[in-house]
Amino acid sequence: MNIKYYYFIDKFNKNEIEKLSTQISLIYRNYHKKCDSKELRKLVTHCKINRRKVYISNNLKDAIKYNFDGLYIPSFYKQLSFQNITKKNLELIGSAHNASELKIKEKQGCSHIFLSPIFKNNKNKKFLDVIKTNLLKNLTKNQIVLLGGINQKTIKRSKLCAPSGVAAISWIKKNGPSINTGPF
Repeated sequence: MNIKYYYFIDKFNKNEIEKLSTQISLIYRNYHKKCDSKELRKLVTHCKINRRKVYISNNLKDAIKYNFDGLYIPSFYKQLSFQNITKKNLELIGSAHNASELKIKEKQGCSHIFLSPIFKNNKNKKFLDVIKTNLLKNLTKNQIVLLGGINQKTIKRSKLCAPSGVAAISWIKKNGPSINTGPF
């Protein structure tokens, strides 16, 4: 099974993006400032030229307007308003922390659900770990992506969850997966 990799960004930085394998999909999420249309156009154009998938977080209007590959729906967004999407091939992906959020993401139409946080990290004292992740994974037929606390030490433990993907920020930026020989 091919593992998908996702990398979160909050701005378009061409140099940073070009250091990554083109097989790593980008998720643009910036909750601190208003989206700049020029920046979004540059990001999408750059990703299309380099055959890299790119998603935008929590903004369906911009996902359609700027031709993003998909929409990332964060766990805190619980509305079920994605049934009337006019753009074909717009992939919905989202994050969940527990069983109830997992069911909401299914109802929203997410094809991939990011379970988070999987391992202990600086941001979260509570985390799922392998057993709870696998229990949640058994509640859905959707593809599961691991998010939170992924690093060189925990990536091997991630195999125990048999995920369809892994999402990270610091681990991918620092080491990045070797796509051809990957940790899986």
